[in-house]
Amino acid sequence: MRTIFRRAPFQRALGLAWVIPALALVGVFVYLPLVQNFGFSTLKWDIYSGSQEYVGLGNYRKLVDDPVFWSSFGNNLLYAVVSIAFQVFGALLLAALVESIRSERWRRGLRAIYFIPSAISLTVAGLLFYFVYEPNLGLLNHALEAVGLGRFGQSWLGQGDTAMFAIIAMSQWQGFGYSTLLFAVAIQRIPSEIYGAAAIDGTGPIRRFVHVTVPLVREMTGLMMMVTISGAFQVFNEVMVMTGGGPDNSTQVLGTWLYRSGFVRNNFGYAAAIATVLFVITLGIAMAQLWVTRRRRVEW
Repeated sequence: MRTIFRRAPFQRALGLAWVIPALALVGVFVYLPLVQNFGFSTLKWDIYSGSQEYVGLGNYRKLVDDPVFWSSFGNNLLYAVVSIAFQVFGALLLAALVESIRSERWRRGLRAIYFIPSAISLTVAGLLFYFVYEPNLGLLNHALEAVGLGRFGQSWLGQGDTAMFAIIAMSQWQGFGYSTLLFAVAIQRIPSEIYGAAAIDGTGPIRRFVHVTVPLVREMTGLMMMVTISGAFQVFNEVMVMTGGGPDNSTQVLGTWLYRSGFVRNNFGYAAAIATVLFVITLGIAMAQLWVTRRRRVEW
């Protein structure tokens, strides 16, 4: 018994020896930059000349009065709402439809088909759709002309009314298959006996989806909502590739406005303030979703 008690401190020390290096790396490369970024946000900083001037919360007051910041925030919100509709609820519906097919060969084939776009990087997909939306030679306008709807053809990325929706449509096409595959995996984990019992009770496919599938995949639904919303506030590549934030800043999102403020307009302190706000938003969303998911954990 004494030997066991003597070994306990040694084992704790050995465990700390393994944990401390990982904690040190996380602290240096994650938490320290977060603290430094907040410090940068209190400065008016010219990154090329190196001149710095302390302005306190001046950059945050400037955010409140910046119309481009608010339009960027609105674009991120729009991106999040559309992504939840398609990449969460739409993906869940498609996954349920595919998994209800009896033929394993058909299920595998359909999974491969809808997952292919997700294997393409966002940058490549953005370039691809840039040419699809091209007003003179683009596939979309030619397709509209082929079916007699040529009057609806336009410069999809060159107009503020359509540019953001065009970017969002591309991102949904690219990410829809991955979300569907995750929901398919969650549905496959549901015991078949539950579906069998529901069928014996005379429950139809729609009621089985509503009363069996949806409640039993709510953990995955919560996770996907958290990932989707967080991803919507971290949008960058597709906007930079397709429009660069134009026309007239109509497609700016927080990520691109941060980049433009810091590296184009040479206002690094203001960019750090945008980054701080972006971090607070994503952290709040993540904590809220984790809290909701833990309270609704599914067990069977």
